[in-house]
Amino acid sequence: MDTLTPEQRRRNMQHIRSRDSEIEIILRRALWKEGFRYRKNWNGLPGKPDIAITKEKIAIFCDSEFFHGKDWAGLEPRLQRGTNAGYWVPKITRNMERDREVDRQLRALGWTPVRFWGKDIKKDAEGCVRAIKEIVFDNRMAEYESL
Repeated sequence: MDTLTPEQRRRNMQHIRSRDSEIEIILRRALWKEGFRYRKNWNGLPGKPDIAITKEKIAIFCDSEFFHGKDWAGLEPRLQRGTNAGYWVPKITRNMERDREVDRQLRALGWTPVRFWGKDIKKDAEGCVRAIKEIVFDNRMAEYESL
């Protein structure tokens, strides 16, 4: 395993984008191509979703695997053995808690939160769009049945 100097790691971390990341752009382009119109990084909702389809009340988050704790059972022990475990373990744990809190808040407001992992977006953006289309269909059916 390559180890970076503190300066190299700092430079790497400074270049991580909080908006308009590669995975967001890939998914936005796929959604636009399918006719979805949306707001980017809309701060009108809890969690400031990466993509908010306001017409359908769908809040989409494009989560990176590391920062949002994908496969946490395997990642946490690796971080515990790392050089900065006291920082990363609480940070990622808090990110996961915040994700759950934001999802609850969105549901309480009548929105449907959707989270995609970055690798899933890169590997199959069309599959992510299909999942969103299914959510739209399910939401519309639920609305129709409640009439």
